[in-house]
Amino acid sequence: MTVHTLPPITYLASADVARVCAGLPVVELVRETLLAVRAGKAGLTPEAALRWTTSSGASARSLILPGWAGDSYGCKIINASLGNQALGLPRAAGLIVLDDPETARPLCIMEGALISALRTAGVSIAAVGAVRDLAGIGRVAFLGCGRQAEVHHGLLAPLATGLREVVLHDRDGARAEQAAATWAAARPEVVVSVAERPEEAVSRAELTFAVTTTTEPYVELDWVPEGGTFVNVSLDDAAESLLLGCDHLFVDDWQLVAEDGHRLLGVLAGAGRVTGPGAPAPEGGRSVDAALPDLLAGAYRRQVGGRDRVVINPFGMGVHDIAVAAAVHTRAAERGLGTRLPH
Repeated sequence: MTVHTLPPITYLASADVARVCAGLPVVELVRETLLAVRAGKAGLTPEAALRWTTSSGASARSLILPGWAGDSYGCKIINASLGNQALGLPRAAGLIVLDDPETARPLCIMEGALISALRTAGVSIAAVGAVRDLAGIGRVAFLGCGRQAEVHHGLLAPLATGLREVVLHDRDGARAEQAAATWAAARPEVVVSVAERPEEAVSRAELTFAVTTTTEPYVELDWVPEGGTFVNVSLDDAAESLLLGCDHLFVDDWQLVAEDGHRLLGVLAGAGRVTGPGAPAPEGGRSVDAALPDLLAGAYRRQVGGRDRVVINPFGMGVHDIAVAAAVHTRAAERGLGTRLPH
């Protein structure tokens, strides 16, 4: 019997992860992973969720998302508290654990917040690119001006070469003004403004990213202009009228969406008012038009017209965290980054 010597576990701190992620082709990685899911070469298992209320009354949760991509296996642990902002802390933090595919022992532990934000934005932009010409988008709105808005903007900017206007809205007006000043300085050819009301921001944009922390739906169908695309990244910005009335509705994984009773689309599914891709639409409701793996593979047969309203409502798939983390681990190893931890 061959005796294997256990290698040390590599820990990649946030600075290591940030160094490696600079220049990482996240959108393409996400796109390839979605196609791998469709081909049965990547996948995930149900997530585990622990939720509680903090002593200050804020909602907190810890999620564990296992997944695999190719020969990479692992899980993401991502925690968040809505009370962190008042403490001067980021809302979310987490770790990603990669496992050795042969021994199943932990191989690498890395700070996960940046990877989580990057893969989330990568999914959004890959999905938008499947239905719209990114280079031709001229006006974009962001509802929410936190970390997710920053990362979405960073991935979008080099692809949306025709971008000429960005409209920002945040319940915290000072945060919106600060983001506007920072983004305008980085790309002076783009006009960046702040809208006092979310309706104003959405109605002016061809593409809207909702990246807030709200749990109350509020964006109505008639806010979105003809030809507009609304990406519902956060929990519940899209109201029932928008989810049921848009011309095309896409999700990343219907099973995940349907089993979640905390988001409106999952609630509507539980009430029998929304069905999955390929299923008959219920009376007074609708069916989801397609999942993102099929959309990106070109298997969605309905044409997305120039005047159609599109809603992209991703849930968040742990498989993307594993795929991006595996790429980070490979690059970090090539550069000799990380701290070695003994078993």
